[in-house]
Amino acid sequence: MLSQKTIEIVKATAPILQERGIEITKHFYNIMFTKYPELLHIFNQTNQKKGRQSEALAHAVYAVAANIENLTAIIPVVKQIGHKHRSLGVKAEHYPIVGTRLLQAIKEVLDAPQEVLDAWGEAYGVIAEAFIQIESEMYKEAEQQEGGWREFRNFIVVKKVKESDVITSFYLEPQDGKELSTFNPGQYVTVEMDIPGNEYRHNRQYSLSDAPGKPYYRISVKREDTSLNHPAGIVSTYLHEKVQIGDILPLSAPAGDFTLDTAQEKPLVLISGGVGITPMMSMLNTALERQPNRQVFFIHCAINGDVHAFREYVEGVTKARNNVKAYICYSSPTPEDRSKKHYDREGLIERGWLQTIIPSTQADFYFCGPIPFMRHVNEMLKTWGVAESNIHFEFFGPAASLEPTEA
Repeated sequence: MLSQKTIEIVKATAPILQERGIEITKHFYNIMFTKYPELLHIFNQTNQKKGRQSEALAHAVYAVAANIENLTAIIPVVKQIGHKHRSLGVKAEHYPIVGTRLLQAIKEVLDAPQEVLDAWGEAYGVIAEAFIQIESEMYKEAEQQEGGWREFRNFIVVKKVKESDVITSFYLEPQDGKELSTFNPGQYVTVEMDIPGNEYRHNRQYSLSDAPGKPYYRISVKREDTSLNHPAGIVSTYLHEKVQIGDILPLSAPAGDFTLDTAQEKPLVLISGGVGITPMMSMLNTALERQPNRQVFFIHCAINGDVHAFREYVEGVTKARNNVKAYICYSSPTPEDRSKKHYDREGLIERGWLQTIIPSTQADFYFCGPIPFMRHVNEMLKTWGVAESNIHFEFFGPAASLEPTEA
């Protein structure tokens, strides 16, 4: 239990943490990795460079301050982060390191007095203990389930399939030949990569893109090419260009809480943008197997047909199943797309159009894709009147806010 004095001090610091949180967390990561560079083996270095990890931590710290009188309110957030931590191999001994450097960052950025540092030290101890307990249970669950394991396990690439110009699927089977644990549709695994010429290992989390119950796991990876703002993706490029059939990839056990609820019988609406289609494929295939009569609407948005993965497969499903309907939006269709009518709508997905194809808000809506796309879909569903309990989404990488941003 936190003292009343600690609660009052932490609560009073919430406004400044909201204002300067990212400044604090950027400084925190800088001093932590300077002191403990070995932690770069765990953390996604690309997310560090993009600032997404700092932003996610700043949101989490502010959530603690804002809910300090009722910390049970942030348990769902703790569990969501806990899934990512367990998948990456974060351990209990890492938490004192983080706590010490976070307090140092607060002191140096805010010139915070000792009273504030003491209060945050006490609050951090309570939160850290919650993370440690939750993640300990997650490690046990991953290890003790049938076919499970604790940290990383070697898998063999048994098949490599090009799904589009930018997305390739990798079919992975356990190297030890032993049983493979099941997972919930929508979950992800972490791939641990040692890339020649790189000092530190790279960990990347990829959604499982097929239904559970197969003798393999399938991940479908988008090659992140050089863009105006970002360099080429180190891991995705290496997977596409260098990893071949017969190669070994260490994988974590499946993790994540963005999962399909197969107990529901309401219509299922799956909305994806770009590589956000990958968890939707797992959900679609699971619904086909476990809920063969459930009404499913599969909506995918892409730039054009060249980068649209799984199009022919989904078309085949819709032809074979009367209860499944699929719709495609292309923002910049190619001449071939136009001539072959590969899509249903040009431009962004919009609420008016969505209302013409989805009969009711009484459905379960799942969506995934780039953050601007997700913000747009989230706002569209809310203004349509879809209940919060029927809206489900997943971030690729650190969590972010889906609230509209100011221009």
